[in-house]
Amino acid sequence: MTKLFQINKGCIDVEYLIIGMLANNVYLVSDALATIVVDPTDEPKKILSALGERKLDAIFLTHHHFDHMGAAAALREASGVKVFASALDAPFIEEEAFATRDFRKTEQCPIDCKLADGDEIVLGDMTWKVIGTPGHTPGSICFYIEPDSGVYPDKAPVLLSGDTLFYQAHGRTDFEGGSPSDMRASLARLAQLPDETLVLPGHNRLTTIAAERIFTLKQ
Repeated sequence: MTKLFQINKGCIDVEYLIIGMLANNVYLVSDALATIVVDPTDEPKKILSALGERKLDAIFLTHHHFDHMGAAAALREASGVKVFASALDAPFIEEEAFATRDFRKTEQCPIDCKLADGDEIVLGDMTWKVIGTPGHTPGSICFYIEPDSGVYPDKAPVLLSGDTLFYQAHGRTDFEGGSPSDMRASLARLAQLPDETLVLPGHNRLTTIAAERIFTLKQ
């Protein structure tokens, strides 16, 4: 059963659906001017229904695994919006020939904006920063927004962490393209974020950087 939650962060609303065989968190992030869907795993009709009357403005993909992009092509076709993903993972999302043997086949999706570490994406009044976090896949990325972006001053930063950082865990590194050493370096980068950063992972419950310092980010 699909569940819908809502978190109000000043001028940004963050909702998430729990969808698919691996219980993925599919996020809907909105301000007054734009709406983003993050890692649409499956069931595009349910995602579109959750959007209601809101116009979709972008699709963010944190990495190429099927459970994070299975509905991306259908949503892109239905809405005509651009899909954002890392340049390193883009071939695995776009081209059948690069599909990893470890995962279920899914509909390939064109990537309109191929991202690299340090890029910024402006949508509505939101400015999202791209943090390269290889380890789970070579091109895994996180999306980060700070309070000083002007969207919601005096509120906590938000990190869309995909399968890099979970509640009391990090993403697996034993899949094709995974790297334990890269994951350690990526977690060290995330440990530099403010304690109050709200972490929105690809699976399981939400957490914060402060909480994960005790567990996953402990040095």
